Amino acid sequence: MKLRSFLNERLGFLIGNVLLVLFMIILFSSLKVDTYAIILISSLFILLNLSLLFYEYRSKSAFIKELNENLDGLEAKYLLSELMNKPSKDEDYAIYNILKECNKAMNDNIAKIELENKDYKEFIELWVHEVKTPIASSKLIIENYRNQILTSIEEDINKIEEYIEQALFYARSSAVEKDFIIKTLNLEDLVNTSIKRSSIQLIEKYIKVKKDNLNYQIYTDNKWADFILHQIISNSIKYFDKAHKYLCFTGEELAEDIVLHISDNGIGMDEKALLKAFDKGYTGENGRMFKESTGIGLYLCKKLCNKLGLGITLSSTLGEGTTVSILFPKNKMMIFE
Repeated sequence: MKLRSFLNERLGFLIGNVLLVLFMIILFSSLKVDTYAIILISSLFILLNLSLLFYEYRSKSAFIKELNENLDGLEAKYLLSELMNKPSKDEDYAIYNILKECNKAMNDNIAKIELENKDYKEFIELWVHEVKTPIASSKLIIENYRNQILTSIEEDINKIEEYIEQALFYARSSAVEKDFIIKTLNLEDLVNTSIKRSSIQLIEKYIKVKKDNLNYQIYTDNKWADFILHQIISNSIKYFDKAHKYLCFTGEELAEDIVLHISDNGIGMDEKALLKAFDKGYTGENGRMFKESTGIGLYLCKKLCNKLGLGITLSSTLGEGTTVSILFPKNKMMIFE
């Protein structure tokens, strides 16, 4: 609390005291009181009031300083009142009680929202598992009675299945730490699994797959890492515009990380799109050209990489292609096998 602000708030009190001192001097002078006595009484009066003001300023400054220190140390700022000491002054105590009530109302509201979100996520997970049954049944029927029309329908069913999986992982993305196990994996095996998942689309689009220097051991969760790679591969498949298409997987060892570079020669992105590529729902100009874009894939990849302790970067040149790099730390501290 600044001294100037404090004194401005008590300007009326200060002016009143000055007028009172002047009145006392005039009164004592008219009563023929000794000049030294008048000076002594006036000085003591002024000193007493200044001391009271100084004490009040120090008390309020200490109180506000403590509040700011507690606030800076809190991640959840709304819990400030839980760290406050009960003030002794009635005015401060009234504010303390108001903050307590506000905090209680906020906590109740947060608990309600968290419960609603939990119910919603459980519903989404249940819905995803239920809808997988008719999808699997439809695929089985297509396999048994395959023809050109059913093959075309199967492509759409595969897209639906991918969007459903995306919805499931999105619902779980806020609590990844409850559903992952870090293990030692072979990078090439992880890449091969993801390529196999997308093999039909890769063959249909005549995309040549290249692999180089992938024989590294990495530490991550197999299921979540496979989902991240699949999202990146699906993104690349969407944005090809050349006759000769390729998708290249390259491994690289750095001092602290094993890096997987996933490069394509698709349409690429400009600098503006590159800055916003990981933003939720951002599709940019490419999204307008290719209607299948949702703006969720890369956002989910970034969010899941953060949760898993992985790094992810993006580089691109418009008209030439895009490279997504995933950094797997060499640290083994979180392995559970």
